[in-house]
Amino acid sequence: MTPPAIAIDDVTLGYDGHPAVHHLSGSFAPGSLTAVVGPNGSGKSTLLKGIMGMLPTLGGTIALPQRDIAYLPQRADLDREFPACVTDLVMLGLWAERGNFAGIGGSDRQRIAAALATVGLEGYGRRGLDTLSGGQLQRTLFARLLLQDAAVILLDEPFTGIDESTVADLMRLVEGWHADGRTVIAVLHDLDLVRRHFPKTLLLAREPIGWGATEEVLSPDNLKRARHMPAAWDEHAPWHDGQTPPATGHDHHAGHAH
Repeated sequence: MTPPAIAIDDVTLGYDGHPAVHHLSGSFAPGSLTAVVGPNGSGKSTLLKGIMGMLPTLGGTIALPQRDIAYLPQRADLDREFPACVTDLVMLGLWAERGNFAGIGGSDRQRIAAALATVGLEGYGRRGLDTLSGGQLQRTLFARLLLQDAAVILLDEPFTGIDESTVADLMRLVEGWHADGRTVIAVLHDLDLVRRHFPKTLLLAREPIGWGATEEVLSPDNLKRARHMPAAWDEHAPWHDGQTPPATGHDHHAGHAH
């Protein structure tokens, strides 16, 4: 039997001892394409950070047979004012190969140029990051992922706040990775997009509501249950469609961003 790309066993994750994801167990098969969805504050980004090892577990284990993994954080986590150009950012995708002090040769620059062309940014290498639109910046970040050439790819809200044309172009890259046999996990809010493109879905609301075939997981009953589960820190955090879960009487700290 082929081992899972990621195995999660009774995992609890959180901040300052406060759980944000409770008792999650399951696995991501090699080559699977999975959406992670749920109300705002339900632990989706927290889960990706736990898989990356950026956040220690409060309980349970996360096993990755190989560490060949690439991570795209939320775009809001990037400092747009940092004095760097597009090539500088994309070049970070070579860090695992080259290390901190290795020089970038002609073949590397060809790979960078090819990655930029693939995401529709041919000729943008010298543009400053502060001059890019939201969609152009996201294309740049996807070019960096192309250079990382990882077997497992984690995407945290990769399509938030960008135009439909960019979403379509980047979704084609995601489907290409899936066709290549890579394992892709994406935190998403657009359930219609999930239904169209993602065969597997994990529905989180601090606790797992469903994990499996997308149409089964995104059932009306499961979505209703998720809306009524307390959010990780903000009990009034809305769904992307503006709906707000009812108050639960708990008093969690709402100042943690994740």
